[in-house]
Amino acid sequence: MQGVGYRYFAMRSAEALGVAGFVRNLVDGRVEVVGEGPEEVLAEFEQKLRQGPAFAAVESIERTSVERRGDRGFQVR
Repeated sequence: MQGVGYRYFAMRSAEALGVAGFVRNLVDGRVEVVGEGPEEVLAEFEQKLRQGPAFAAVESIERTSVERRGDRGFQVR
């Protein structure tokens, strides 16, 4: 996924939906996204992440629950 604008796509999608958190590249080539918000908003965010930007090839998404971090806004790291 890296190199196709996925992180900035994730950031724009999160901001449009009011999701807080961050997105970052991992050393193994995967992209990690952490988002906070109401469940219905996170479900919509996940759908957008599954689609990705025009040139992305999203192979899979693994969703896990984590303790709320209290993030404000959404960052690309």
